[in-house]
Amino acid sequence: MSGGDSHSRGQKRKLDQQEGRELLGMGATLSRLNGDSDLDSKAASPAATQDANDDGGEWTTVDRSSKRHKKSIHQNYPQITHAPNARLQSFVKIQDLQNLVLYLLSDGSGPQWISVRHKKDIERVVCLMAPGLEADMFNANINLDPGQESTAKPVEQKTESLSESNSPPSKKLKIAISPDDYYPVKLVSPKLPAPLQPFAEMFPHIWPVKTPGEFNRMHSPLAALLTSPLPKAKDEKKIKGPKPPREGPRWQNQRTPITEFLATREDLSDNGYAIHPAYLRTDVEREAEKARRHKYCQSEEDGWIDLPAISSLDEGIVPSEEIEQGSILQGRNVLTVDCEMITTSEERFALARVSFIDWDGNVVLDELVKPPGTVTDYLTQYSGITKEMMEGVTQTLAELQEKLKSVLTPRTILLGHSLDSDLRALRMSFPFIVDTTLIYPHPKGPPQKSSLKWLTQKYLSREIQNRGPQGHDSVEDAKACLDLVKQKCEKGKMWGTSEATSESIFKRLSRAGQEEDKDEGGMLEEPEQEKTGRTGAVVDWGDPKRGFGAAATCTVSCESDADVVAGVQRVLSGPESTEEADAPGQHIPTNGVDFVWARLRELEALRGWWTRTTSTDAAARLANTLAENNVSTDGLSTQALADAVTRTTASVKAIYDSLPPKTAFIVYSGGGDPTDMRRLQSMQQQYKRDFQTMKWDELTVKWTDVEEQELKKAALKARSGVGFVVVK
Repeated sequence: MSGGDSHSRGQKRKLDQQEGRELLGMGATLSRLNGDSDLDSKAASPAATQDANDDGGEWTTVDRSSKRHKKSIHQNYPQITHAPNARLQSFVKIQDLQNLVLYLLSDGSGPQWISVRHKKDIERVVCLMAPGLEADMFNANINLDPGQESTAKPVEQKTESLSESNSPPSKKLKIAISPDDYYPVKLVSPKLPAPLQPFAEMFPHIWPVKTPGEFNRMHSPLAALLTSPLPKAKDEKKIKGPKPPREGPRWQNQRTPITEFLATREDLSDNGYAIHPAYLRTDVEREAEKARRHKYCQSEEDGWIDLPAISSLDEGIVPSEEIEQGSILQGRNVLTVDCEMITTSEERFALARVSFIDWDGNVVLDELVKPPGTVTDYLTQYSGITKEMMEGVTQTLAELQEKLKSVLTPRTILLGHSLDSDLRALRMSFPFIVDTTLIYPHPKGPPQKSSLKWLTQKYLSREIQNRGPQGHDSVEDAKACLDLVKQKCEKGKMWGTSEATSESIFKRLSRAGQEEDKDEGGMLEEPEQEKTGRTGAVVDWGDPKRGFGAAATCTVSCESDADVVAGVQRVLSGPESTEEADAPGQHIPTNGVDFVWARLRELEALRGWWTRTTSTDAAARLANTLAENNVSTDGLSTQALADAVTRTTASVKAIYDSLPPKTAFIVYSGGGDPTDMRRLQSMQQQYKRDFQTMKWDELTVKWTDVEEQELKKAALKARSGVGFVVVK
């Protein structure tokens, strides 16, 4: 044996020994972090023992049979695990979960926050939303043991992780908000409250997951996962100001009648409109609206009128024989209105100018109005009104209202931007409203609204309200509003909404191939065949077809969490018979679907988080759930909450147990407790409504910086959810 060979073998032996020590150190560190009790036994591996007994000779025998055996078992089985060497810079977001789904089944980019092995072997993905679950439950800050008192601790106190703490569950504190808390925490069954211990049998870690939102509000956790943004153009980042609207490659204009954009009664009520009597069908509704309008100084005694004088919305409908085929106007008379206000000694915002233009852009009415009291501020930089313009004006608001009685007929539709402000200035209610703030919703959702200037820049590519100190021009603003509505009618209902710049995750999955056509060498194994897209299903309470399930391959309507569990099992296994496969509205593929999104709602309802319903059916479903569980106005007792969490955990476990092998299972809560956030948001909206109609000392709700800071904290809590990821 040559000296060079001996020297090289010696170097190899030393490198092996060095690697062994490094691996041992890392294993010991991870074991300590994970709280493994058999650390000492694992530390003394056969390789380490042999190295320890080595007398310094040239040859070393290392036994790696156990490692070879372990690798052969799990060699190609897919895994989704936390990467210990990952460096997280922020909380995992719901969009990251969406990207994980797209990466596993379609064309998403590789995730940086989690390690995915053999992703091509993952055959299906099931994503389950379980609102009502919180990190504080796993920390025992929310008591789930009826035999113990609640021991919630302040947020500011930092504590050990779930796997490190040796204190009983009732003594653990809340996970502190720090960079370390971006990382997941290992689930250890004995350290969890009894109702949540099955989670440790299914998932290795609990992840903190952030719901999208703002400093004072939370965005939809459903849209965050089920709506995928369209790819941006290469040169879009170079554009300053509002970006021009992007039409997807499959966008098609759908000419839509203007009557399709009329605001509903719920829209009007939510946005501060006075409700016209034509919407009120019963005496109870009339009395309630009368009392509300009296409270907010919108009654006849305050100079308000209801135009037109109709008692039913049907009086505005045009007979079909009078409507031209394909007409956008549907026989209606469309007017756009814009008002300019000034400040007087009697009113904070008093009407000074009003402009009406018709569908062709012609000015129908443009008049000045003498406000009550003495003018204290003409607000020229905003209103365009000057002292010279108002000299000699004698027309009062009451006289203007008389003129409008002949202008506004039952067939008239009023267009405007934040039209509630204009009608408030006119002291008038009107039933047929098209508001551009509603048909062009703010990208971040209500209650935020886009300005008319921004919408005009983005969708019409023109500038308004740029006259500097000369202020706004009501005719110019009215024409901009009219052109926005015309564009909406030509493009369709989805134009100007998130649907125009994004698409359903089910549509994106449907374009993805289920198999790669090329082998490792890049050569075709077989003649290229037509790709078939991924299939998807929505399993949810109510009728999923009305919402995000519209683009799914199939949907399952449920009345309870038990129905959701059964529904997930059904769409994964496929129809049991030909009759079921051919049933109307089913369309479940023979071999089941590739992607399932489902939602459990019982815990959400019982905890009082499910408060908003979009239909009478949903309201009845919520009421039945509360009644069946005997939920009182005082909330859930510890025993009732523990029982509800136990049932939710059992539902998650039942879905997990029924999953086929090589199925990725993602569970996320969609956020934390929104109760305080919603309460404070309601206070803020009430304050804004009162501020427009009442004097400062008459306000029923006060809103100061104290309440503003409380809202920020409540929104942060509402956006803080949890998530779990594993491969069955």
